[in-house]
Amino acid sequence: MDPKGTVRLFLDDNPEPIGEFSSPVTFELDTRLLADGNHVLKILSKDPGGLEGVKLLPFVVRNGPAIDVEGLKPDDTVDGVIPLMINAYGKGDQKQFVIYGSESPRGIPSWVIILLVLFAGWSVYYLARYLTMAH
Repeated sequence: MDPKGTVRLFLDDNPEPIGEFSSPVTFELDTRLLADGNHVLKILSKDPGGLEGVKLLPFVVRNGPAIDVEGLKPDDTVDGVIPLMINAYGKGDQKQFVIYGSESPRGIPSWVIILLVLFAGWSVYYLARYLTMAH
């Protein structure tokens, strides 16, 4: 009887394992070989007594350029003409940082506008109280 357990790794619905190892396992998963999108790593382990365990690890691969959309969120209900701003940018070669196109511009959030209006209102009120007390 083998004193160590075995671990088999499967990717998505592929019936062939991508690796079979003795426990403990150190493994590097190269996501550059995978298509962008949702994937599942299935880990099948068997202890020396023959009992099996299964763990599913869903993950998302995004090796390609990041795509950012302003003006439409997932599962939004919309009608009419919708203005969209779409930005796509890659990571580059990771040896130098490229500023152009690496950030997506965003509109001012509504809570910031509300805070500015409240601050302006408070300022006008304070100024009015100050001017009436001066006379």
